[in-house]
Amino acid sequence: MKYIKYLFIAVLTSFFLSCGNEDFLNPLPDSAVAVEGFFQSDADVLAGIIGVYDALQGVNENTTTSIANANRGVQFEHLLTEHRTDNTRNSTLEGSKSDFHRYVVDANNVESEDYYASMYEVIFRANNILNFIDVADASNQAKYTAEAKFLRAYAYFKLIRLFGDVPLVTTVLGPEDKVALFTRTPVEQVYTQIETDLQEAINTLDNTHKSRASKAGAQALLAKVYLTQPTRNYSGAQLLCEQIINSAQFSLQSNYRDVFYNELNSEIIFAIQYESGNAQESQSFSSEFTSSVRAGREDGQNIVNTNLLVDLRAAGGDRTLVSVTNRGGLLADDENEVAKFFPDGFDSTATPAYGPNARNAGNDYIAIRYADVLLMHVEAIMAGNPSTNATGALNSFRQIRDRAFPATAPNNVTNITKEELLLERRVELAFENQRFFDLVRFGVADAVLSAHATQMGYVFTSRALLLPIPAREINLSEGLLTQNPGY
Repeated sequence: MKYIKYLFIAVLTSFFLSCGNEDFLNPLPDSAVAVEGFFQSDADVLAGIIGVYDALQGVNENTTTSIANANRGVQFEHLLTEHRTDNTRNSTLEGSKSDFHRYVVDANNVESEDYYASMYEVIFRANNILNFIDVADASNQAKYTAEAKFLRAYAYFKLIRLFGDVPLVTTVLGPEDKVALFTRTPVEQVYTQIETDLQEAINTLDNTHKSRASKAGAQALLAKVYLTQPTRNYSGAQLLCEQIINSAQFSLQSNYRDVFYNELNSEIIFAIQYESGNAQESQSFSSEFTSSVRAGREDGQNIVNTNLLVDLRAAGGDRTLVSVTNRGGLLADDENEVAKFFPDGFDSTATPAYGPNARNAGNDYIAIRYADVLLMHVEAIMAGNPSTNATGALNSFRQIRDRAFPATAPNNVTNITKEELLLERRVELAFENQRFFDLVRFGVADAVLSAHATQMGYVFTSRALLLPIPAREINLSEGLLTQNPGY
Protein backbone atom coordinates (compact mmCIF):
# COMPACT_ATOMS: atom_id res chain seq x y z
CA MET A 1 0.00 0.00 0.00
CA LYS A 2 1.32 3.38 -0.94
CA TYR A 3 -0.14 5.09 2.14
CA ILE A 4 2.98 4.67 4.26
CA LYS A 5 2.57 6.23 7.70
CA TYR A 6 5.98 6.08 9.34
CA LEU A 7 4.84 7.80 12.53
CA PHE A 8 2.05 5.30 12.91
CA ILE A 9 4.39 2.39 12.30
CA ALA A 10 7.02 3.69 14.69
CA VAL A 11 4.62 4.25 17.57
CA LEU A 12 2.33 1.26 17.18
CA THR A 13 4.53 -1.54 15.85
CA SER A 14 5.23 -2.95 19.31
CA PHE A 15 1.54 -2.75 20.15
CA PHE A 16 0.30 -4.66 17.13
CA LEU A 17 3.05 -7.25 17.36
CA SER A 18 2.45 -7.84 21.04
CA CYS A 19 -1.27 -8.46 20.59
CA GLY A 20 -1.25 -9.73 17.02
CA ASN A 21 -0.22 -13.31 17.55
CA GLU A 22 -0.83 -14.22 21.17
CA ASP A 23 -4.36 -12.95 21.66
CA PHE A 24 -4.95 -10.91 18.55
CA LEU A 25 -8.38 -9.71 19.71
CA ASN A 26 -7.12 -9.10 23.21
CA PRO A 27 -4.71 -6.19 23.82
CA LEU A 28 -2.40 -6.51 26.78
CA PRO A 29 -2.83 -3.76 29.38
CA ASP A 30 0.47 -2.02 28.61
CA SER A 31 -0.31 -2.12 24.88
CA ALA A 32 -3.70 -0.54 25.50
CA VAL A 33 -2.00 2.27 27.42
CA ALA A 34 0.42 2.80 24.54
CA VAL A 35 -2.43 3.07 22.05
CA GLU A 36 -4.42 5.40 24.28
CA GLY A 37 -1.38 7.62 24.45
CA PHE A 38 -1.03 7.60 20.67
CA PHE A 39 -4.56 8.57 19.64
CA GLN A 40 -4.46 12.26 20.40
CA SER A 41 -5.56 13.90 17.15
CA ASP A 42 -7.52 13.46 13.94
CA ALA A 43 -4.26 12.66 12.14
CA ASP A 44 -3.58 9.85 14.60
CA VAL A 45 -6.99 8.30 13.98
CA LEU A 46 -6.46 8.51 10.22
CA ALA A 47 -3.06 6.87 10.65
CA GLY A 48 -4.78 4.13 12.62
CA ILE A 49 -7.27 3.58 9.80
CA ILE A 50 -4.41 3.22 7.34
CA GLY A 51 -3.05 0.62 9.74
CA VAL A 52 -6.18 -1.47 9.20
CA TYR A 53 -5.41 -1.59 5.49
CA ASP A 54 -1.85 -2.50 6.41
CA ALA A 55 -3.21 -5.58 8.20
CA LEU A 56 -5.07 -6.59 5.03
CA GLN A 57 -1.94 -5.96 3.01
CA GLY A 58 0.12 -8.24 5.24
CA VAL A 59 3.87 -8.74 5.45
CA ASN A 60 5.85 -9.90 2.43
CA GLU A 61 7.02 -13.47 2.99
CA ASN A 62 10.25 -12.64 1.21
CA THR A 63 10.96 -9.94 3.80
CA THR A 64 10.13 -11.97 6.91
CA THR A 65 10.03 -15.71 6.35
CA SER A 66 8.78 -16.52 9.86
CA ILE A 67 5.08 -16.03 10.46
CA ALA A 68 5.50 -16.13 14.23
CA ASN A 69 5.35 -12.35 14.48
CA ALA A 70 4.08 -11.26 11.07
CA ASN A 71 0.73 -12.01 9.49
CA ARG A 72 0.49 -12.29 5.69
CA GLY A 73 -2.91 -10.62 5.28
CA VAL A 74 -4.39 -11.52 1.88
CA GLN A 75 -1.07 -12.74 0.48
CA PHE A 76 -1.93 -16.36 1.32
CA GLU A 77 -5.54 -16.11 0.18
CA HIS A 78 -5.03 -17.97 -3.10
CA LEU A 79 -4.06 -21.05 -1.09
CA LEU A 80 -7.33 -21.04 0.86
CA THR A 81 -9.46 -20.30 -2.20
CA GLU A 82 -8.11 -21.01 -5.70
CA HIS A 83 -6.11 -24.04 -4.56
CA ARG A 84 -9.23 -25.59 -3.06
CA THR A 85 -11.01 -25.52 -6.42
CA ASP A 86 -10.53 -27.05 -9.84
CA ASN A 87 -8.64 -23.93 -10.97
CA THR A 88 -5.12 -24.30 -9.59
CA ARG A 89 -2.73 -26.28 -7.42
CA ASN A 90 0.69 -26.15 -5.84
CA SER A 91 3.51 -27.35 -8.05
CA THR A 92 4.74 -29.85 -5.46
CA LEU A 93 3.21 -32.20 -2.89
CA GLU A 94 5.59 -31.08 -0.15
CA GLY A 95 4.87 -28.73 2.71
CA SER A 96 1.72 -27.30 4.25
CA LYS A 97 0.97 -25.13 1.22
CA SER A 98 0.34 -28.22 -0.86
CA ASP A 99 -2.31 -29.45 1.60
CA PHE A 100 -4.97 -27.11 0.20
CA HIS A 101 -5.21 -28.46 -3.33
CA ARG A 102 -5.29 -32.06 -2.03
CA TYR A 103 -8.00 -31.29 0.56
CA VAL A 104 -5.88 -32.49 3.49
CA VAL A 105 -5.64 -29.26 5.49
CA ASP A 106 -5.62 -29.94 9.23
CA ALA A 107 -6.04 -27.73 12.28
CA ASN A 108 -2.28 -27.16 12.52
CA ASN A 109 -1.86 -25.78 9.00
CA VAL A 110 0.19 -22.60 9.41
CA GLU A 111 -1.15 -20.78 6.35
CA SER A 112 -4.78 -21.31 7.34
CA GLU A 113 -3.93 -20.23 10.88
CA ASP A 114 -2.17 -17.14 9.55
CA TYR A 115 -5.14 -16.11 7.42
CA TYR A 116 -7.53 -16.54 10.34
CA ALA A 117 -5.26 -14.43 12.54
CA SER A 118 -4.79 -11.84 9.80
CA MET A 119 -8.52 -11.28 9.39
CA TYR A 120 -8.94 -10.93 13.13
CA GLU A 121 -6.07 -8.47 13.17
CA VAL A 122 -8.12 -6.40 10.71
CA ILE A 123 -11.14 -6.72 12.98
CA PHE A 124 -9.15 -5.80 16.09
CA ARG A 125 -7.66 -2.73 14.46
CA ALA A 126 -11.05 -1.63 13.17
CA ASN A 127 -12.58 -2.07 16.62
CA ASN A 128 -9.73 -0.09 18.12
CA ILE A 129 -10.40 2.82 15.75
CA LEU A 130 -14.05 2.82 16.80
CA ASN A 131 -12.94 2.86 20.43
CA PHE A 132 -11.06 6.13 19.89
CA ILE A 133 -13.30 7.74 17.28
CA ASP A 134 -14.15 10.68 19.56
CA VAL A 135 -10.54 11.83 19.23
CA ALA A 136 -11.10 12.59 15.53
CA ASP A 137 -12.45 15.89 14.28
CA ALA A 138 -16.24 15.96 14.52
CA SER A 139 -16.49 16.47 10.76
CA ASN A 140 -14.58 13.23 10.11
CA GLN A 141 -15.99 10.91 12.77
CA ALA A 142 -18.84 9.52 10.68
CA LYS A 143 -16.55 8.89 7.71
CA TYR A 144 -13.84 7.20 9.79
CA THR A 145 -16.47 5.08 11.57
CA ALA A 146 -17.97 3.93 8.28
CA GLU A 147 -14.53 3.09 6.90
CA ALA A 148 -13.61 1.01 9.94
CA LYS A 149 -16.94 -0.82 9.77
CA PHE A 150 -16.51 -1.57 6.06
CA LEU A 151 -13.15 -3.17 6.80
CA ARG A 152 -14.54 -5.14 9.72
CA ALA A 153 -17.37 -6.41 7.51
CA TYR A 154 -14.93 -7.32 4.75
CA ALA A 155 -12.85 -9.44 7.15
CA TYR A 156 -15.86 -11.14 8.73
CA PHE A 157 -17.32 -12.00 5.31
CA LYS A 158 -14.07 -13.76 4.43
CA LEU A 159 -13.97 -15.61 7.75
CA ILE A 160 -17.50 -17.00 7.81
CA ARG A 161 -17.29 -18.27 4.24
CA LEU A 162 -14.04 -20.11 4.97
CA PHE A 163 -14.45 -21.19 8.61
CA GLY A 164 -18.21 -21.06 9.32
CA ASP A 165 -19.30 -19.88 12.78
CA VAL A 166 -16.62 -17.62 14.27
CA PRO A 167 -16.40 -15.36 17.32
CA LEU A 168 -18.19 -12.06 16.70
CA VAL A 169 -16.32 -9.27 18.46
CA THR A 170 -17.28 -5.66 17.84
CA THR A 171 -15.52 -3.96 20.76
CA VAL A 172 -12.03 -3.98 22.22
CA LEU A 173 -12.06 -6.59 24.97
CA GLY A 174 -9.79 -7.21 27.92
CA PRO A 175 -7.88 -10.39 28.85
CA GLU A 176 -10.66 -11.50 31.17
CA ASP A 177 -13.29 -11.57 28.39
CA LYS A 178 -12.47 -15.06 27.12
CA VAL A 179 -16.08 -16.09 26.60
CA ALA A 180 -16.74 -13.15 24.28
CA LEU A 181 -13.38 -13.61 22.56
CA PHE A 182 -13.70 -17.31 21.83
CA THR A 183 -17.39 -18.24 21.64
CA ARG A 184 -18.41 -19.07 18.08
CA THR A 185 -21.35 -17.06 16.78
CA PRO A 186 -23.78 -18.55 14.22
CA VAL A 187 -23.13 -17.26 10.72
CA GLU A 188 -26.65 -15.80 10.53
CA GLN A 189 -25.79 -13.41 13.38
CA VAL A 190 -22.48 -12.52 11.84
CA TYR A 191 -24.26 -11.75 8.56
CA THR A 192 -26.60 -9.41 10.45
CA GLN A 193 -23.58 -7.49 11.78
CA ILE A 194 -21.96 -7.42 8.34
CA GLU A 195 -25.13 -6.00 6.78
CA THR A 196 -25.42 -3.35 9.50
CA ASP A 197 -21.79 -2.29 9.04
CA LEU A 198 -22.06 -2.14 5.26
CA GLN A 199 -25.33 -0.19 5.30
CA GLU A 200 -23.64 2.46 7.42
CA ALA A 201 -20.74 2.56 5.00
CA ILE A 202 -23.14 2.97 2.04
CA ASN A 203 -25.01 5.77 3.77
CA THR A 204 -21.85 7.65 4.75
CA LEU A 205 -19.05 7.14 2.22
CA ASP A 206 -18.54 8.46 -1.29
CA ASN A 207 -16.45 7.14 -4.17
CA THR A 208 -13.37 9.26 -3.62
CA HIS A 209 -11.10 6.25 -3.09
CA LYS A 210 -10.39 2.98 -4.86
CA SER A 211 -7.70 1.79 -2.46
CA ARG A 212 -9.81 2.60 0.58
CA ALA A 213 -13.41 1.96 1.52
CA SER A 214 -16.03 3.60 -0.67
CA LYS A 215 -19.77 3.69 -1.18
CA ALA A 216 -19.53 1.51 -4.29
CA GLY A 217 -17.21 -0.90 -2.50
CA ALA A 218 -19.75 -1.29 0.29
CA GLN A 219 -22.61 -1.65 -2.23
CA ALA A 220 -20.77 -4.37 -4.16
CA LEU A 221 -19.75 -6.20 -1.02
CA LEU A 222 -23.27 -6.08 0.38
CA ALA A 223 -24.64 -7.33 -2.95
CA LYS A 224 -22.40 -10.38 -2.66
CA VAL A 225 -23.45 -10.82 0.97
CA TYR A 226 -27.09 -10.83 -0.16
CA LEU A 227 -26.28 -13.46 -2.80
CA THR A 228 -24.40 -15.64 -0.31
CA GLN A 229 -26.23 -15.49 3.03
CA PRO A 230 -28.43 -18.47 3.99
CA THR A 231 -31.61 -16.56 3.12
CA ARG A 232 -30.82 -14.93 -0.22
CA ASN A 233 -31.90 -11.37 -0.96
CA TYR A 234 -31.83 -11.33 -4.75
CA SER A 235 -33.86 -8.15 -5.14
CA GLY A 236 -31.59 -6.32 -2.71
CA ALA A 237 -28.49 -7.51 -4.58
CA GLN A 238 -30.00 -6.46 -7.91
CA LEU A 239 -30.79 -2.98 -6.61
CA LEU A 240 -27.27 -2.51 -5.24
CA CYS A 241 -25.66 -3.63 -8.51
CA GLU A 242 -27.91 -1.31 -10.48
CA GLN A 243 -27.01 1.60 -8.23
CA ILE A 244 -23.34 1.02 -9.07
CA ILE A 245 -24.09 0.56 -12.78
CA ASN A 246 -26.32 3.65 -12.96
CA SER A 247 -23.76 5.80 -11.13
CA ALA A 248 -21.70 5.78 -14.35
CA GLN A 249 -18.57 6.04 -12.23
CA PHE A 250 -17.14 2.68 -13.31
CA SER A 251 -16.62 0.98 -16.65
CA LEU A 252 -14.88 -2.03 -18.15
CA GLN A 253 -11.39 -1.48 -19.48
CA SER A 254 -11.45 -2.03 -23.23
CA ASN A 255 -8.19 -4.00 -23.00
CA TYR A 256 -8.47 -6.85 -20.50
CA ARG A 257 -4.75 -6.69 -19.70
CA ASP A 258 -5.10 -3.12 -18.47
CA VAL A 259 -7.35 -4.32 -15.65
CA PHE A 260 -4.28 -5.83 -13.98
CA TYR A 261 -1.43 -3.59 -15.07
CA ASN A 262 -3.06 -0.14 -15.20
CA GLU A 263 -3.68 0.13 -11.50
CA LEU A 264 -6.74 1.84 -9.99
CA ASN A 265 -8.31 1.97 -13.45
CA SER A 266 -11.97 2.60 -14.27
CA GLU A 267 -12.89 -1.01 -13.49
CA ILE A 268 -11.42 -1.12 -10.01
CA ILE A 269 -13.84 -0.56 -7.14
CA PHE A 270 -11.60 -1.67 -4.26
CA ALA A 271 -7.97 -2.77 -4.37
CA ILE A 272 -5.35 -3.42 -1.71
CA GLN A 273 -2.22 -1.62 -2.84
CA TYR A 274 1.44 -2.61 -2.77
CA GLU A 275 4.59 -0.74 -3.71
CA SER A 276 7.27 -2.25 -5.93
CA GLY A 277 10.77 -2.55 -4.49
CA ASN A 278 9.74 -1.45 -1.01
CA ALA A 279 10.40 -4.38 1.31
CA GLN A 280 7.80 -3.18 3.82
CA GLU A 281 5.06 -2.37 1.30
CA SER A 282 5.45 -5.02 -1.41
CA GLN A 283 4.02 -8.49 -1.97
CA SER A 284 5.54 -11.83 -2.89
CA PHE A 285 2.56 -13.79 -4.21
CA SER A 286 3.20 -12.65 -7.80
CA SER A 287 6.64 -14.25 -7.76
CA GLU A 288 5.26 -17.47 -6.29
CA PHE A 289 2.94 -17.88 -9.29
CA THR A 290 6.04 -18.70 -11.37
CA SER A 291 7.57 -22.15 -11.52
CA SER A 292 9.48 -23.08 -14.66
CA VAL A 293 11.69 -20.00 -14.26
CA ARG A 294 11.47 -19.71 -10.52
CA ALA A 295 11.19 -16.12 -9.36
CA GLY A 296 9.72 -16.89 -5.95
CA ARG A 297 11.13 -18.60 -2.90
CA GLU A 298 9.23 -21.82 -3.58
CA ASP A 299 8.60 -24.19 -6.48
CA GLY A 300 5.46 -22.46 -7.69
CA GLN A 301 1.86 -21.90 -6.68
CA ASN A 302 -1.37 -21.39 -8.63
CA ILE A 303 -0.26 -23.80 -11.35
CA VAL A 304 -3.18 -23.95 -13.78
CA ASN A 305 -5.23 -27.14 -13.89
CA THR A 306 -5.92 -28.55 -17.37
CA ASN A 307 -9.69 -28.29 -17.12
CA LEU A 308 -9.48 -24.53 -16.54
CA LEU A 309 -7.22 -24.24 -19.56
CA VAL A 310 -9.86 -26.10 -21.61
CA ASP A 311 -12.54 -23.65 -20.45
CA LEU A 312 -10.34 -20.64 -21.20
CA ARG A 313 -9.64 -21.90 -24.72
CA ALA A 314 -13.35 -22.47 -25.32
CA ALA A 315 -14.83 -19.41 -23.61
CA GLY A 316 -12.01 -17.07 -22.64
CA GLY A 317 -11.50 -15.18 -25.87
CA ASP A 318 -9.05 -12.30 -25.39
CA ARG A 319 -8.84 -13.15 -21.70
CA THR A 320 -6.95 -16.39 -22.28
CA LEU A 321 -3.49 -15.07 -23.14
CA VAL A 322 -3.77 -12.43 -20.43
CA SER A 323 -4.73 -15.04 -17.84
CA VAL A 324 -2.35 -17.95 -18.49
CA THR A 325 1.02 -18.58 -20.11
CA ASN A 326 2.78 -21.64 -21.46
CA ARG A 327 5.92 -19.56 -21.98
CA GLY A 328 5.81 -19.73 -25.77
CA GLY A 329 4.98 -23.41 -25.91
CA LEU A 330 7.60 -24.53 -23.36
CA LEU A 331 5.02 -25.71 -20.84
CA ALA A 332 2.63 -28.63 -21.14
CA ASP A 333 -1.10 -28.08 -20.71
CA ASP A 334 -0.93 -29.19 -17.08
CA GLU A 335 1.98 -26.86 -16.32
CA ASN A 336 0.65 -23.47 -17.44
CA GLU A 337 1.27 -20.53 -15.11
CA VAL A 338 -0.75 -17.50 -14.10
CA ALA A 339 -0.12 -14.51 -16.38
CA LYS A 340 -2.48 -12.00 -14.74
CA PHE A 341 -0.06 -11.04 -12.02
CA PHE A 342 3.43 -11.02 -13.51
CA PRO A 343 5.56 -9.12 -10.96
CA ASP A 344 5.20 -5.45 -11.95
CA GLY A 345 4.16 -6.65 -15.42
CA PHE A 346 7.52 -8.33 -16.22
CA ASP A 347 7.36 -11.85 -17.67
CA SER A 348 10.02 -14.54 -18.01
CA THR A 349 11.59 -12.81 -21.02
CA ALA A 350 12.66 -9.82 -18.94
CA THR A 351 16.22 -9.39 -17.70
CA PRO A 352 16.33 -10.55 -15.01
CA ALA A 353 13.36 -12.87 -15.44
CA TYR A 354 10.18 -11.32 -14.06
CA GLY A 355 11.91 -8.01 -13.49
CA PRO A 356 14.22 -6.49 -10.89
CA ASN A 357 11.76 -6.70 -7.98
CA ALA A 358 10.02 -10.03 -8.55
CA ARG A 359 9.94 -10.90 -4.85
CA ASN A 360 9.08 -7.35 -3.85
CA ALA A 361 6.32 -6.73 -6.38
CA GLY A 362 3.88 -3.85 -6.45
CA ASN A 363 0.90 -5.51 -8.14
CA ASP A 364 -2.30 -4.59 -6.35
CA TYR A 365 -4.62 -7.21 -4.90
CA ILE A 366 -7.91 -6.59 -6.72
CA ALA A 367 -10.67 -7.14 -4.17
CA ILE A 368 -13.72 -5.85 -6.09
CA ARG A 369 -14.03 -4.86 -9.73
CA TYR A 370 -16.83 -3.75 -12.01
CA ALA A 371 -16.91 -6.95 -14.09
CA ASP A 372 -17.83 -8.84 -10.94
CA VAL A 373 -20.67 -6.38 -10.31
CA LEU A 374 -22.05 -6.94 -13.82
CA LEU A 375 -21.99 -10.71 -13.35
CA MET A 376 -23.54 -10.40 -9.88
CA HIS A 377 -26.27 -8.34 -11.54
CA VAL A 378 -27.03 -11.28 -13.83
CA GLU A 379 -26.98 -13.67 -10.86
CA ALA A 380 -29.35 -11.46 -8.86
CA ILE A 381 -31.83 -11.23 -11.74
CA MET A 382 -31.60 -14.99 -12.27
CA ALA A 383 -32.58 -15.29 -8.59
CA GLY A 384 -31.73 -18.95 -8.22
CA ASN A 385 -33.60 -20.02 -11.34
CA PRO A 386 -32.00 -22.21 -14.03
CA SER A 387 -31.80 -19.36 -16.56
CA THR A 388 -32.88 -15.84 -17.45
CA ASN A 389 -33.64 -13.86 -20.59
CA ALA A 390 -34.34 -10.59 -18.75
CA THR A 391 -33.08 -7.55 -20.65
CA GLY A 392 -31.03 -6.19 -17.76
CA ALA A 393 -29.22 -9.47 -17.28
CA LEU A 394 -28.55 -9.83 -21.01
CA ASN A 395 -27.12 -6.31 -21.18
CA SER A 396 -24.74 -6.88 -18.26
CA PHE A 397 -23.64 -10.28 -19.52
CA ARG A 398 -23.13 -8.97 -23.05
CA GLN A 399 -20.72 -6.28 -21.85
CA ILE A 400 -18.44 -8.96 -20.43
CA ARG A 401 -18.76 -11.15 -23.52
CA ASP A 402 -18.17 -8.28 -25.96
CA ARG A 403 -14.88 -7.35 -24.32
CA ALA A 404 -13.73 -10.95 -24.43
CA PHE A 405 -14.79 -11.39 -28.07
CA PRO A 406 -14.50 -7.94 -29.68
CA ALA A 407 -14.29 -9.27 -33.23
CA THR A 408 -17.89 -10.49 -33.07
CA ALA A 409 -19.30 -7.71 -30.90
CA PRO A 410 -22.08 -7.06 -30.28
CA ASN A 411 -22.33 -10.73 -29.45
CA ASN A 412 -25.73 -12.38 -29.66
CA VAL A 413 -26.94 -13.31 -26.16
CA THR A 414 -30.61 -14.23 -25.86
CA ASN A 415 -30.62 -16.45 -22.78
CA ILE A 416 -28.20 -17.15 -19.92
CA THR A 417 -28.19 -20.40 -17.98
CA LYS A 418 -26.78 -20.89 -14.50
CA GLU A 419 -24.03 -23.07 -16.00
CA GLU A 420 -23.11 -20.38 -18.54
CA LEU A 421 -22.94 -17.75 -15.82
CA LEU A 422 -20.71 -19.91 -13.64
CA LEU A 423 -18.42 -20.57 -16.62
CA GLU A 424 -18.28 -16.87 -17.47
CA ARG A 425 -17.35 -16.06 -13.88
CA ARG A 426 -14.66 -18.73 -14.00
CA VAL A 427 -12.88 -17.44 -17.10
CA GLU A 428 -13.41 -13.75 -16.28
CA LEU A 429 -12.27 -13.92 -12.65
CA ALA A 430 -9.74 -16.77 -12.75
CA PHE A 431 -6.99 -16.45 -10.10
CA GLU A 432 -8.83 -13.61 -8.36
CA ASN A 433 -9.88 -15.89 -5.49
CA GLN A 434 -13.54 -16.03 -6.48
CA ARG A 435 -14.03 -19.57 -7.81
CA PHE A 436 -14.35 -21.36 -4.46
CA PHE A 437 -16.98 -18.95 -3.19
CA ASP A 438 -18.81 -19.13 -6.53
CA LEU A 439 -19.03 -22.92 -6.42
CA VAL A 440 -20.41 -22.85 -2.89
CA ARG A 441 -22.86 -20.02 -3.65
CA PHE A 442 -24.16 -21.74 -6.80
CA GLY A 443 -24.69 -24.96 -4.83
CA VAL A 444 -22.38 -27.11 -6.96
CA ALA A 445 -19.21 -27.25 -4.85
CA ASP A 446 -19.66 -30.85 -3.74
CA ALA A 447 -20.29 -32.12 -7.26
CA VAL A 448 -17.58 -30.10 -9.02
CA LEU A 449 -14.88 -30.64 -6.42
CA SER A 450 -15.65 -34.35 -6.00
CA ALA A 451 -15.29 -34.88 -9.75
CA HIS A 452 -12.11 -32.80 -9.80
CA ALA A 453 -10.60 -34.72 -6.88
CA THR A 454 -11.37 -38.04 -8.55
CA GLN A 455 -9.73 -36.88 -11.77
CA MET A 456 -6.61 -35.68 -9.92
CA GLY A 457 -6.35 -38.59 -7.51
CA TYR A 458 -7.28 -36.59 -4.41
CA VAL A 459 -9.82 -37.49 -1.75
CA PHE A 460 -12.57 -34.90 -1.26
CA THR A 461 -15.38 -34.95 1.29
CA SER A 462 -17.90 -32.23 2.05
CA ARG A 463 -16.17 -31.42 5.34
CA ALA A 464 -13.45 -29.76 3.23
CA LEU A 465 -15.87 -26.96 2.30
CA LEU A 466 -15.04 -25.45 5.68
CA LEU A 467 -11.47 -25.08 6.88
CA PRO A 468 -10.63 -26.23 10.40
CA ILE A 469 -10.56 -23.71 13.22
CA PRO A 470 -6.83 -23.34 13.96
CA ALA A 471 -5.75 -25.63 16.81
CA ARG A 472 -3.67 -22.83 18.24
CA GLU A 473 -6.76 -20.68 18.76
CA ILE A 474 -8.61 -23.57 20.39
CA ASN A 475 -5.68 -24.02 22.75
CA LEU A 476 -5.60 -20.31 23.59
CA SER A 477 -9.32 -20.43 24.33
CA GLU A 478 -8.81 -23.25 26.83
CA GLY A 479 -11.51 -25.25 25.10
CA LEU A 480 -14.10 -22.50 24.61
CA LEU A 481 -13.52 -22.44 20.85
CA THR A 482 -14.94 -25.56 19.21
CA GLN A 483 -13.79 -27.34 16.06
CA ASN A 484 -15.62 -27.79 12.75
CA PRO A 485 -17.03 -31.29 12.07
CA GLY A 486 -14.63 -33.87 10.69
CA TYR A 487 -11.38 -32.35 11.96
